[in-house]
Amino acid sequence: MDISRRIKIRHLEAFVEVARQKSVGRAAITLSLTQPAVTRTIRELEQIVGTPLIERDGRGIRLSHQGEVFLSHAGSGLAAVRGGIAALANVATVAGPPVRIGALPTVSATIMPGAVADFLASGLKSPLMVTTGENRVLLDQLRKGDLDLVMGRMPAPENMASLRFEQLYRDRVVFIVSSRHPLAGQRQVAADILSRHPVLVPPAGSIIHPFVERVMLEQGMAPPVQAVETVSDSFGRAFLRSTNAIWIISRGVVAAELGSGEFVELPIDTGTTMGAVGLITRETDRPHDAALFFADILRRRTALG
Repeated sequence: MDISRRIKIRHLEAFVEVARQKSVGRAAITLSLTQPAVTRTIRELEQIVGTPLIERDGRGIRLSHQGEVFLSHAGSGLAAVRGGIAALANVATVAGPPVRIGALPTVSATIMPGAVADFLASGLKSPLMVTTGENRVLLDQLRKGDLDLVMGRMPAPENMASLRFEQLYRDRVVFIVSSRHPLAGQRQVAADILSRHPVLVPPAGSIIHPFVERVMLEQGMAPPVQAVETVSDSFGRAFLRSTNAIWIISRGVVAAELGSGEFVELPIDTGTTMGAVGLITRETDRPHDAALFFADILRRRTALG
């Protein structure tokens, strides 16, 4: 087992206090433990790290060379944990600033609902605001301080000024139709399908627009004759359910419908449209504690798939 997973908070507390007091007895009093319990905890820690940390010095004790090296890291780690606990206790009991999240349609229908449910179940008192929209609009709001963080595709380099991106997973563009569509279930489709059906496409300026243009060129596909530009996922779903349209959209937006079989992905290779999806924050300042807590929820949610 990894050493870091075996070390517990009680090990660090006992070691740091013994090092501070230079006495097991005084450390035991401060920690409200018996002296044998503190000694046993220090011995456990030494067994885990595989080296002696405390040595006898006459009638007293002192840190070994290894103990001196370990102390600076143990002290800062313990301080960080205590600070995090204190911050969490504060936001759990005091109505803090609102957590303002921007979400592209890619995640608003998949990751975001579960993350919001987790946040509400945590008992934190900060109000939660979720805003959806075009990537350009959300990033402008983030830069102005109207949002604490944005969850979506990685912007183009020229749009990343003053922003920081943390990748959580990857997503790709798909061509989808209703399960009742004449093309549903076909093993291959002709290059002119976009000229024979209504097509919902992302508008110029949307974050996936360049990916869509590229895959159409790669596939030698004729441009749509009846094109409707939209970034509205609710309109896209309704339109597909009532027409024989084709919708070109990020797969994450329609993952539930594809999973249920209501929508079907057309057999078009869109591997080159794969792009990073993650958290976008401002470089100039750090989100407040409740916003950081929500960001951690998003990380856990995406790690679980």
